[in-house]
Amino acid sequence: MMKKWLLSLLLLLFVLPGRAASPDSLKYTILLSGASFAVSQNGWFEIACRELGARPLNRAIGGESIADTANRMADGTLWSAEELDAMDAFVIMQVHNRDVFNPGGLKERYTDYAVPFDRSNYAAAFDYVIKRYITACYELKDNPASKYYGTPAGKPAVIVLCTDWHDGRVLYNDSVRRLAAKWGLPLVEFDRWIGFSRNTPHPVTGTQTSLLHAQDTQTIEGVTYGWHPQRGEDKYIQQRMAAIFVETMRRILPLRP
Repeated sequence: MMKKWLLSLLLLLFVLPGRAASPDSLKYTILLSGASFAVSQNGWFEIACRELGARPLNRAIGGESIADTANRMADGTLWSAEELDAMDAFVIMQVHNRDVFNPGGLKERYTDYAVPFDRSNYAAAFDYVIKRYITACYELKDNPASKYYGTPAGKPAVIVLCTDWHDGRVLYNDSVRRLAAKWGLPLVEFDRWIGFSRNTPHPVTGTQTSLLHAQDTQTIEGVTYGWHPQRGEDKYIQQRMAAIFVETMRRILPLRP
């Protein structure tokens, strides 16, 4: 009896955790593009994917912009053909404080843009990324290697935009909301649900609450805010961002048994 009990304990400790972590047990695949707020050292995306039962494809690189995402799409290095087929959502967290909605200079088709992109027009780079991803998903209907081959509409193109982690970057946050409304895209509103606002300073410190949760600072129109949130899965802001992301994605991802 003792031997059977020990064997059962070993199975629980070693066999079952391995099975739970198997890619075959995951329901979704989510690709994240972004810069320093999105790299894996932060933790929010990885926590969220575990909670959602999703395979995380974190392609964020510190220092990049939406122009770099566009260029990686253009040269075929943002994802593989197999990953494109498997992806359930493409999340964009390029949150530089720039206007990403301005219609000036936008082209009708993504193929009308000259590549590589520079950082002179963030709205144009966003437009290229959105149009190219939608096109790539649609064209899977004609790809014999795709599970969407022969379908009328190809793969559903699920693109998810994000605000900055707090509401200090007004220019970006306002324009990304207009961009989301233009395309009918879901938006992860970190700034709305993070738990504090630029409009009301902390009642004890008298400064922006974001400073209490950040590892460095930024100044926007004369006001000092927190810049990069403290990193690590044990940090409050990373856990709160994960919760906000999960709540949003659960309204978006298809239900699967």
